[in-house]
Amino acid sequence: MLHIDHSEPDTLAAFLGSIAIAAGAAIAEASQASLHVNMKDDGSPCTAADEAAEAAIVAALRRDAPACAIVSEESAEAGTPLATSFFVVDPLDGTRDFIAGETDFSVNIAAVRNGRPIAGAVFAPRLGQLYIGGTRAYAMTVAAGRPMPTEAHWLPIRTRPAPADGLVALASRRHGDAESEALLSRLPVRAVERRASALKFCLVASGQADIYPRFGPTKEWDTAAGEAILLAAGGRMLAPDGSHFTYGHAERAFLNGAFIAFGDPALAPDVLQPTAR
Repeated sequence: MLHIDHSEPDTLAAFLGSIAIAAGAAIAEASQASLHVNMKDDGSPCTAADEAAEAAIVAALRRDAPACAIVSEESAEAGTPLATSFFVVDPLDGTRDFIAGETDFSVNIAAVRNGRPIAGAVFAPRLGQLYIGGTRAYAMTVAAGRPMPTEAHWLPIRTRPAPADGLVALASRRHGDAESEALLSRLPVRAVERRASALKFCLVASGQADIYPRFGPTKEWDTAAGEAILLAAGGRMLAPDGSHFTYGHAERAFLNGAFIAFGDPALAPDVLQPTAR
């Protein structure tokens, strides 16, 4: 039986990675049966694949960590008080891209302790790419439904120093916002790549990009796993005033505020609001 409070972050990260891989198989199986789309009350789409992935993840977490609460996109209850340790789950992050046949969607699972993510896994089923982070961050290639690779196949990843020839910035493919664009316009950005899902955190964590600002609305399950991986790789994710994110805010329906994720901590004075410096 696994307990967040007593387990090492790297053990948790590998555990979450194995569950994410299995959820990828549930997505593939469900999508072969039906791609019927239901629209939720907030206007976002939900498919049988979202529901199948959530069922697979919740069943695995309940089996191996029955004492821990689970906050999942498709079943989170606003206002429900949480314990100090819990899991945060987005069973299919980037549903619109999934429906469109794109590769940029992911399974996100994080372990949270005392309001902060301590371990996370992000799996991109169509890319066959898994990222995990605890005290260290790793990337690995694995097909959906296959066993978790042995540690010999884990590639350590780290963020990179800000390049002298300009930053590579990431922006949401479908949810751009003017404030994020304004921040990037003030920085020495040489390229902006528009990607979907929590994979943006993983690209910064693995040194393929440098900064990802998001001032538009997100939920905790959109960011917790990605932040865990980014932190383990040496990066940071902060609110514009320089404060750290905290998780478990059922009282606001798990809604996030604005954030800036960046790989090189030396960028902080340039990206934070003047009052935070």
